[in-house]
Amino acid sequence: MIAYKGDILYTPTPDCFEVFEDGYVLVENGKVVQVSGSLPSEYADVEVIDRSGRLIIPGFNDLHIHAPQYPLAGLGFDYELLPWLENYTFKTEAKYADLDVADHWYRLFVTKLWQVGTLRFSAFATLHNESTLRLMQLCQESGLRPVVGKVNMDRNSPADLVESTEESLRGTQDLIERSKTLTPDIGFIVTPRFVPSTTPELMTGLGELVERYQLPVQSHLDENRSEVEWVRQLHPDVPSYAEVYEHYGLMPENRTIMAHCIWLSEREKALLKDRGVWLAHCAQSNLDLTSGIMPARRNLEYGLKLSIASDVAGGHEPSMNRNIVMAIEASKAKTFEAGYEGDRPLTLPEAFHMATKAGGSFFGKVGSFEPSYEFDALVVREGESLLDLSVEERLERFIYMGDDRDIEERYVAGRLINRPFQH
Repeated sequence: MIAYKGDILYTPTPDCFEVFEDGYVLVENGKVVQVSGSLPSEYADVEVIDRSGRLIIPGFNDLHIHAPQYPLAGLGFDYELLPWLENYTFKTEAKYADLDVADHWYRLFVTKLWQVGTLRFSAFATLHNESTLRLMQLCQESGLRPVVGKVNMDRNSPADLVESTEESLRGTQDLIERSKTLTPDIGFIVTPRFVPSTTPELMTGLGELVERYQLPVQSHLDENRSEVEWVRQLHPDVPSYAEVYEHYGLMPENRTIMAHCIWLSEREKALLKDRGVWLAHCAQSNLDLTSGIMPARRNLEYGLKLSIASDVAGGHEPSMNRNIVMAIEASKAKTFEAGYEGDRPLTLPEAFHMATKAGGSFFGKVGSFEPSYEFDALVVREGESLLDLSVEERLERFIYMGDDRDIEERYVAGRLINRPFQH
């Protein structure tokens, strides 16, 4: 048993923060036992890690990020989604056929996520099998605990970034099997890039792998109006974009992440709610690529599961601080749109909950300090202030003004995670 002492803040519900100023988190075997304002007498002899004056908050969880796109973050935002993919993304991802390139840039990517306090994430790799495995191995070595997927593409893609249906399925199954022993702490997630780049035959085969291995799925949905129309043309007999995934077994219940979801129909919303899909809300990316603004408030009120995600490199910053802020500001901007004037913007507790507990729930009991939750935590020391700030106000300042230099320690399932790859 270990007790961590500091100014503790988390969101068991989205309504408000739970705060224990100068409190204690008791942790045993990597899991929270209890949180209290003082050290209970029965634990008087336990080791105390004293971080008085620091914030102790849950680690961040990013449910949608493209690991190979990190080198192009901040480029090409005069384009919308589809031309951006053609002019920047595909050219970058093709370079990961070179394992040395992959090793170099994936080390930088994993280190950056460690720096900004993103302890768990769901990452797209590329279609290259060995490079994808290298990413998983680097994550295993780092101590972070993401899920990673080989991207599947067998149509409507550049010649150097497309596989045959058989190659894509064979490579996916091979990685599923190899990663079980080589990277036991890193989950594999089935990753059709999006409907336009995957044939019905490939989606059928991936759906069979999902069922056989009981795997999760991640992809893109209703991000851009041109993309939505393209899907309609490719699958005119299926009523909606979301139902294409569902039709091919790529929307397993409570195991699916769909990114963006800006232009959902009522029919799609009902399906996503029924299947327990996590919606990865990528507000920064959606504005960078002129895709639109998700009606986050209405989706929450409908009962959909929303998390906040960076979508690097559609989003230009992996820091979840900035993506929390952008989600709040985008929801404020949405209220100036005709028909949405009465909507309430997201509050800071709601957005923080989306970036911690809501996203963490994909990984199990992660993202909160409630009993039996895994102790994923950041120890944050923000700068001095002229004002006498509450714990909540100090968190707000860290979210809006802070960065990785304010994060002193990072814990995953109770284990202190030092900067990766220092040997």
